[in-house]
Amino acid sequence: MSPIALSAIIMLILLFLNVPVFASVLGGCIAYFFANPSAGITGVLAIQRVISGMESTTMLAIPFFVASGALMNYCGITDRMMKFCKALTGHLYGGLGQVNIVLSTLMGGMSGSSLADAAMEAKLLVPDMEKSGYPLGYASAITAASSMITPLIPPGIAAIIYGSITGTSIGKLFIAGIVPAAILCAAMMAIVSKYSKKKGIPRLSEEKVNKKELWESFKPALLPLLLPIIIIGSIRLGICTPTEAGAVAIFYAVFLGILYREIHLSNLFACIKETCVTTASIMLIVGAATCFSWILTWENVPQNMTSTLISFCHNKYIFLLAVNIFLLLVGMFIEATAAQIVLAPMLVPVAVAFGVDPVHFGMMFIFNMAIGSLTPPMGNLMFVTCGVTKCSTEEFIKECRVFYVLLFVMLLLMTYVPFISTWLPNLIYGV
Repeated sequence: MSPIALSAIIMLILLFLNVPVFASVLGGCIAYFFANPSAGITGVLAIQRVISGMESTTMLAIPFFVASGALMNYCGITDRMMKFCKALTGHLYGGLGQVNIVLSTLMGGMSGSSLADAAMEAKLLVPDMEKSGYPLGYASAITAASSMITPLIPPGIAAIIYGSITGTSIGKLFIAGIVPAAILCAAMMAIVSKYSKKKGIPRLSEEKVNKKELWESFKPALLPLLLPIIIIGSIRLGICTPTEAGAVAIFYAVFLGILYREIHLSNLFACIKETCVTTASIMLIVGAATCFSWILTWENVPQNMTSTLISFCHNKYIFLLAVNIFLLLVGMFIEATAAQIVLAPMLVPVAVAFGVDPVHFGMMFIFNMAIGSLTPPMGNLMFVTCGVTKCSTEEFIKECRVFYVLLFVMLLLMTYVPFISTWLPNLIYGV
């Protein structure tokens, strides 16, 4: 058995045994180095690869945006956003279900993480959704499915990682997700409205709020809503890099906390702790996956994969279909960040060879990995949501079927209608 095959098998076995992702990937890397002593490479090189993977300047954006998202949650931003969402959608069928979806869309520009978004909304909204008539499984499904919008809204952590390892413009990736996110939000709202009308779930308000009431609810949410605009604008105008934009986001979040008088030492320490834990978990996976990605490159796997795919796939449409099926299967078993770091450097050169826009391919890739986090058997998003709401996975999967269909349709649209992802970046940056 070849060392690379042994490495992959050990990694998959460890993943199925529920060993933490970074340890599973690192275990596969160590097995490769021990099984391949004749190549003139040692275990010391594995350590060097892991460390170099975490030393990227671009990766500094991850703790910055994680910290800004945590600060937004601890500084009363969420409550202000929720009141605005209730005023905006309270007259629609679905009540809190509609609030859940719109809040995910608006908060996506602050949390940057679908897991953080799902955990927050599961605590805040699901108990009240149950009281208003939603079955627990459906309320949990709405919460998890709506958090799929978060990776598409700037500044998504997935876009930062993808851009840093493939050389794709992070600014363009940020902007490319806005239109798909808006389409997904509208489609989910339509589904929830139809379901709620059928089940007799009441609206929050029988009448649409007047302009004065809407403005009163919008004023407290105005400054938080400016954060994504500040981030994108500062990157586009060349004022700062994506990494520096993360520092700007932290400064802005602290400014809002002081302005609203809701930032204290107690929640500041809680925010720092959450940032450290989240960043550490992400960076451990990044380091281990970078090492495995280097092994694949050393063994010429990307080059061999490119030539194989080109020989089998005669045009880019068949290639994109094959990639979608492959990534959906991978996402069902492997954590999204690890899969992204290992697979993106292999697949992006092939996509470019077929004439696929790297920004378009990036959005397709990111959304594919996000879907994997919602699907059994190892979907992190599913387990996080069900863990908070105490919903059984069987009930969750049953109620989530309609959202699975919607997500797959959206994936096909993003794949075969690149205009959805590329129109806004091309408009702002130029073709």
